[in-house]
Amino acid sequence: MTARLPLWRPLKGKNTNRQNQPFSLLILNQSKKVSLLAADTTRYPDESKYIEQFRQRLEQVEASIRQAALAAGRDPASLTLIGVSKQFPAFAALAACRVGIRDLGENRVQDLLAKKEELAAAGEEPHWHMIGTLQRNKVKQLVGRVHLIHSVDSLALMEEISRRSQAGGLVSDILLQVNSSGEASKHGFDPDALPAAVEQARSWQGIRLCGLMTMAQLAENPDETLPVFTRTQALFERLAEQQGHPAAWSVLSMGMSQDYLQAIRCGATHLRIGSALFGPRPQA
Repeated sequence: MTARLPLWRPLKGKNTNRQNQPFSLLILNQSKKVSLLAADTTRYPDESKYIEQFRQRLEQVEASIRQAALAAGRDPASLTLIGVSKQFPAFAALAACRVGIRDLGENRVQDLLAKKEELAAAGEEPHWHMIGTLQRNKVKQLVGRVHLIHSVDSLALMEEISRRSQAGGLVSDILLQVNSSGEASKHGFDPDALPAAVEQARSWQGIRLCGLMTMAQLAENPDETLPVFTRTQALFERLAEQQGHPAAWSVLSMGMSQDYLQAIRCGATHLRIGSALFGPRPQA
């Protein structure tokens, strides 16, 4: 797994000479096929206004992350901010990259791959994270095209990722999703099953086990999520000890727009933030 990035970084090299081009024109100039952004301009007609609003939200999120990290005695630069662009059009994902977001998360394979292609045509190649439920029949499409798979929730899925990765001569970085809240509606390993799952993962080729991911319950008071995050942090530390503290075991993915400040207090390294950055999700 590559070294952890700061929250964002300035654009460099070939991208900088295109900053003033409209997003829709930029994409259509780069791609011969119909662009997602052709429709996006009707949803976001004022591109400069949208990117400025995004920049303002990003500054607010950055400030709150920095404050929470320092209050917890942590280095803000040790955190990775993942902009969750799910359900937003490619326009919004491209805007995120233009203001410096370098990690994007999607919950559907087809959406991730489509946006990955669109943004690459515009000269943007962020780290893509698969954060949603992953079906085994979609693994072949995803392997080799994503930076980190957060949502490995069964041995069968892990085995399929291993098999497909080996077939392609690759090593895929993965996280085990744990259902720390105990909700029936949540996917993930039961906490008691994690030690055996970790041992199994270490025996398979083609995958690199990097840590855990969890989602807390929705709560009116964000502090109600603290027990879930604390429980997951304790699991993360116990499993690190079980494995002899391998260097790759470094990712604790937890915290979303409503509870990322609580997750920081409990040791989260990767924050999955959507609406706090992108604004309200478009209605279907």
